[in-house]
Amino acid sequence: MSDSTRGVPDVTTELGVDVDVLVLGGGAAGLSAALAAAAGGRRVLVAVKGLLGDGSTRWAQGGLAAVLDPHDSLAAHVQDTLEAGAGLCDPVVVRDLVRAAPAAIAALQRLGARFDRAGGRLALGREGGHRSHRIVHAGGDASGAEVSRTLVAAIEGSAVQVATHVTATDLLLDEHGAVAGALLLGADGTRRQVNARAVVLATGGLGQAFATTTNPPEATGDGIALALRAGAAIANLEFVQFHPTVLWRPDSGGQQPLVTEALRGAGAVLLDHTGRRFLTGLYPLAELAARDVVAAAIHARMAETGTQYVYLDATALGRAHLEKEFPTVLAACHAAGIDPATDPIPVTPGAHYSCGGVHADRSGHTGVAGLYAVGEVAATGVHGANRLASNSLPEALIAGAAAGRVLAARLPHPSAGQLCRAPATPAIDPAGRSAIAATMSRHAGVRRSAEGLQELLTDLTAVATTAEAPDTRAAVEATNLHLVSTLIATAALARRESRGSHRRRDFPAPDARCSGSMQLRLDIGELTASRTWSGRVA
Repeated sequence: MSDSTRGVPDVTTELGVDVDVLVLGGGAAGLSAALAAAAGGRRVLVAVKGLLGDGSTRWAQGGLAAVLDPHDSLAAHVQDTLEAGAGLCDPVVVRDLVRAAPAAIAALQRLGARFDRAGGRLALGREGGHRSHRIVHAGGDASGAEVSRTLVAAIEGSAVQVATHVTATDLLLDEHGAVAGALLLGADGTRRQVNARAVVLATGGLGQAFATTTNPPEATGDGIALALRAGAAIANLEFVQFHPTVLWRPDSGGQQPLVTEALRGAGAVLLDHTGRRFLTGLYPLAELAARDVVAAAIHARMAETGTQYVYLDATALGRAHLEKEFPTVLAACHAAGIDPATDPIPVTPGAHYSCGGVHADRSGHTGVAGLYAVGEVAATGVHGANRLASNSLPEALIAGAAAGRVLAARLPHPSAGQLCRAPATPAIDPAGRSAIAATMSRHAGVRRSAEGLQELLTDLTAVATTAEAPDTRAAVEATNLHLVSTLIATAALARRESRGSHRRRDFPAPDARCSGSMQLRLDIGELTASRTWSGRVA
């Protein structure tokens, strides 16, 4: 047995591994799906690029939004989510999420999750876009780590098989076009075929497409690329949420420490380089406005002043409170030579969350037989044009479990006949990856324009050099990043308005004619966009 697997035999692509459900990704969504499917007696394999529990979930500093305060209401949580989503949320899906969130938190507690408490009850914080205290945290700002720890422990105590250090390179299709497994590439270069009656994509986001991001190295848009090549539709990928407050460090790139907005919920304020608050008077909620609003305001102030960052001043909170409630932020700042108890924290917006993704319903169905998508990789209508803070962890738990229950109850029929790989896109030389991130940040960041997006597409064409060694993880990731970057640029250019986390300098206002979603597909190897504005196809 390979050192990179637990319970999975080494096989050739001819022999294959037969399971009922193959889950790609080991975050909250993937592990929830795996546990639910396994509870129904299904044979489940979870495949991850790193170790079990790697990915975006464990980095989440924010918590889990749920209505647990008697003074709060489900209707208020729904309304806050819809307002953040800027007209593109599906109200039915949002209501389902809000209703299910308290039970999802209770289920985690039954698995052993330890959340912060006050006065014998769960402590509830407040974050941007929320009008009430409804955020459940663990370890102050280590909520994601606790969710990940809990789910990993549950997986390790289950019958779920796990393969680590493997990258999915291709989805396998049967003669009817249904997904029937995947090809996995090991860290040692070996390849294995996994035959499955269903594949669940839970691969997370695409933050590594940008020069500065809160996302871990694994977030290279793999699930979106796999789904697109298998015939699935990709929806609303222009809506990339930029977290307003990422720790700024000179000459830094790639994954950077997040400075949770719970700090602003606790009273921290944003200052420009002169020490002046610049959000008061602009927005009723000031620093507690939705993320897209705050990120855009910070970007505008940096452009006005010619600076690369602004300051988040948390000194009024006091050292004791910072040490108790925000140990993760404190450690990251101390590593950068900053003491938040005495000095303001330099922050800048960074790519954080993909509000769009593989078009899927509430149970993860993608429209391609045998293919499901859950968590950040999916676009279900929950987040619309901009995700409300701390809705993502509950969504991942709820959608993952829903997909698992569906697959526990009924699996697609076994594939018949010869399997084939989904159509491939040209393998990109990994040497172009830094150029992709640089041009994406320059032209597809917080503010966009037609001129910049056209230049972005030209730049992406220029860096599309064929990889000499396409069968490596580096080449697979570069290829996927190039593809999702092209998708983002194409969608952003087509959406001629500003809405939520998509902001255009040349179209600064929302357009009622664009109040629907946009879907992208591959058509005989060429990218095509079908736009649906309020039910009308354009």
